[in-house]
Amino acid sequence: MKTEKTRWGILSTGGIANQFAMDITFAKNAELVAVGSRTNESATKFAETHGIPRAYGNYEELAQDPEVDAIYVATPHPFHKENVMTCLRAGKAVLCEKPFTVRAAELEELITFARDKKLFLMEAMWTRFLPPIVKVREWIKAGKIGDVRLVKAEFGFKAPWDPDWRLLNPELGGGALLDAGIYPISFASMILGAQPEKIESSAFIGETGVDEHFSIFLSYPSGKTAMLNGAIRLGLTNEAYIHGTEGYIRIPSFLNTRSATLYINNEEVETYSDDRVAKGYAFEAEEVGRCLQEGLTESSVIPLNESLEILKILDEVREQWGLKYPFE
Repeated sequence: MKTEKTRWGILSTGGIANQFAMDITFAKNAELVAVGSRTNESATKFAETHGIPRAYGNYEELAQDPEVDAIYVATPHPFHKENVMTCLRAGKAVLCEKPFTVRAAELEELITFARDKKLFLMEAMWTRFLPPIVKVREWIKAGKIGDVRLVKAEFGFKAPWDPDWRLLNPELGGGALLDAGIYPISFASMILGAQPEKIESSAFIGETGVDEHFSIFLSYPSGKTAMLNGAIRLGLTNEAYIHGTEGYIRIPSFLNTRSATLYINNEEVETYSDDRVAKGYAFEAEEVGRCLQEGLTESSVIPLNESLEILKILDEVREQWGLKYPFE
């Protein structure tokens, strides 16, 4: 690292890239210095909006910028592998928006390359770094709810009907599983582990050919289970519960939560609340900076092997549904 702060570039100028750009200003160890888009016009407009010094009309130029340490990849799912590889080949650290890739085999290639070149690579599962979720992991590690037996989590929203919209477009890897469903699946992985013994699932495939809502049941060793739901055309509670032998934890709106409550013997004993000003993406950016400063090539909070196992679950679930995208 040449500077105390990690110098960031953003690859893409879509909605999630805009959120990340606004939030990274709250990161203590980050500085946003460049953006790349498919056109000069889009890159320039984005740079002016967020006060970014340099704008590039293609991704390769962004990747080759010697003043950029790390790049946040925020393109649609099917382009992640190609875009991440462009950055890795240029020697950059990469934070890639979830899901890492569409298929596990694609991620295996990226992991192999990054490890061979000793480059940092991480999935942007921002939920893991939110203060209430950090507190939840502390409670579980301390045995506050005893032996964890059951996880319930869901994330879904009722979006307006638009067949051309990204999430309803199979050409862009649309559907509930990759976009919404990865949150509860990753949450279960964080609590119970990334390798269930059995995967059972069901989905509703809509008229555009993507999964509009789904349910998944995961069975783990010693009888542990996870019940997970996701949707893009149904409004769900978006809560998560972790049940143990001595109590349980409730996390409202768990993917972007600002609180978590601990119950023992059905009595509330502690609520942790987060009064952050940032939306929450700043924390994952800080984690990347911390890892780079310490010379690490991956984060222990969301390690590469775990991201790969999560994608294997997604692959298996889509196989059960008989769901393939046109580009596969």
